[in-house]
Amino acid sequence: MSFSSDVKQELGTINNLAKKVQIKFELIGYLLSSNCEIYKNKIKYATESDYNINRFSKLLSNLEINHDIQMSGKLFVITSKIPKIEEIKIKEKNIEIENIENILNEKEENKRAVIRGMFLGSGSINNPKNKYHFEIAFSSEDNLNFAALLLNILNIKNKKLIAKDKFSIYIKEGEEISKILALMGANKAVMKFEDIRIEREMRGNINRLVNCKTANLTKTINASVEQIEAIEKLKKNKMYEKLSDNLKEIAILRLEYPDLSLTELGKKAKPPIGKSGVNYRLKKIMELANE
Repeated sequence: MSFSSDVKQELGTINNLAKKVQIKFELIGYLLSSNCEIYKNKIKYATESDYNINRFSKLLSNLEINHDIQMSGKLFVITSKIPKIEEIKIKEKNIEIENIENILNEKEENKRAVIRGMFLGSGSINNPKNKYHFEIAFSSEDNLNFAALLLNILNIKNKKLIAKDKFSIYIKEGEEISKILALMGANKAVMKFEDIRIEREMRGNINRLVNCKTANLTKTINASVEQIEAIEKLKKNKMYEKLSDNLKEIAILRLEYPDLSLTELGKKAKPPIGKSGVNYRLKKIMELANE
């Protein structure tokens, strides 16, 4: 199964079906999702996930809402009468929130239940090994705006996507995705996600370190080539023998150790000298060669 399916399967088995109020708010989340629509004065919800349809069915049953499940190709389709829930209203072919402020003032566990229902209804999350992307699609722009506001109140940073008839909320930051998984109650998924995130960050740090070392090595080699060319030029023009003992010593070391950094080269001198001392001598050699 995909990572997204694993998360939904875990959420679908949360044992809170005895808590009627939470169940109601989770159902509201489902009803706001893009997979739920009003059809012939009935609610119609469709999904390919059997455990997701089972969860939706259990929510309806616990609230004593009669419903019917049928197959339509690969889709499970639930139809039921429009539930009498005071927090929702019908707007055209969608279900929307009747009074946003009332839900925003609810207990945190009920607000979390709404988010969980939204994700189960039409959410997705990429395999974190590939990239970080969490998304929930909604049936209307009003529902999208409500979800964004609700997540902000719950301290989850999110962004909105509106394109033609598509209304989605998405998260691309690993830390925020981890937070929303925990908020919804997907504790096993959080642990798996964090393991992958740590591994990715370690690989990223190693790659950055390797790239940095490679860049430094390239810089050292390029500088060394220029220094060796300067020394050879002095030899060709019979100026090498006129160098001071200090300059001659560093020139000999550079020819013998072309891949060493200035610091490493200084340690070979007798007595050893610092990086600035080596840099000064090599610059002097290059200035003489240019003259």
